Amino acid sequence: MIQTSFQSYELEKVEMRQIYANTLLDLAQNNPNVIALEADLMSAISTNKIINQIPNQIINCGIMEANMMGVAAGLALTGKIPYLHTFAQFATRRAFDQLFVSGAYAKLNLKILGSDSGVTAEHNGGTHMAFEDLGLVRLIPNAYVYEVSDSTMLGYLLRKIEKEYGIHYIRTIRKNAVKLYDEGETFESGKGKVLREGGDVTIIASGIMVAESLRAADLLQGLGIQATVIDMFSIKPIDKDLIVKYAKQTKAVVSAENHNVIGGLGSAVAEVLSEHCPTHLKRIGVKEQFGQVGKVEYLKEFYKLTRKDIVSAVEEVILLKDHR
Repeated sequence: MIQTSFQSYELEKVEMRQIYANTLLDLAQNNPNVIALEADLMSAISTNKIINQIPNQIINCGIMEANMMGVAAGLALTGKIPYLHTFAQFATRRAFDQLFVSGAYAKLNLKILGSDSGVTAEHNGGTHMAFEDLGLVRLIPNAYVYEVSDSTMLGYLLRKIEKEYGIHYIRTIRKNAVKLYDEGETFESGKGKVLREGGDVTIIASGIMVAESLRAADLLQGLGIQATVIDMFSIKPIDKDLIVKYAKQTKAVVSAENHNVIGGLGSAVAEVLSEHCPTHLKRIGVKEQFGQVGKVEYLKEFYKLTRKDIVSAVEEVILLKDHR
């Protein structure tokens, strides 16, 4: 659904971790092949609240993420459908070799949820703050990579990937997201969602930066700049046609992600534009920095991930367009 103005930015009442646990419970109760794997983070993602209802379909592998990948691979070989959860940096950076070789190279069926993405890791600090996970999984041949922006999307994608074979990585926050979508909305692999139309600039965002981009679009409207805002939740495959369509219309693009600008959404957008529609592009994201301890709002300011930073990038890219 396209919004011409997006004024409501209310947090959802249900946390993303509750959506994960509740959806997984429903999937498991309806399919005995669905198995939830945890790396000692059951309370962090709320699966501790469902284990008594499906005790034979949840395995706590302990703080051994690489081993969890191996267990998942073994289960997949027997026809089970493993859903693995741990924090994003452990699901990718720590267990990348096992994910790549035991999972992807072996052409197995793994569903991976990486939580506490980017600055939303907050007080877990730099070692737990993944700014590189999307880039790592994008490197895996034929992997599907998503970053969800609200609970409706998360619930839909968790159900969708149950029926789709292969490596699926979903990046998410654990707590409350901003409400963006109504129940019943659908989300197709390789397709973005246009949330707002404007003819001056295209802002392509994912995850928590979608709501931030919509806020930026409101500020830009006050400056007489009309922005298209796209939720590019499908990072791989990415919606090349949609990117090219709006790049041609606006001739100015800004990407916005809670991730390193290298390897993630910004890189994916740059790859599409450079090959199909050379366009002025500015990338909002983390640049040559590690994570640190702090609250989300402080961290967004520190890493320049705020609506004001998006507005500044838009002004820069429009200036470049006007002087072309």
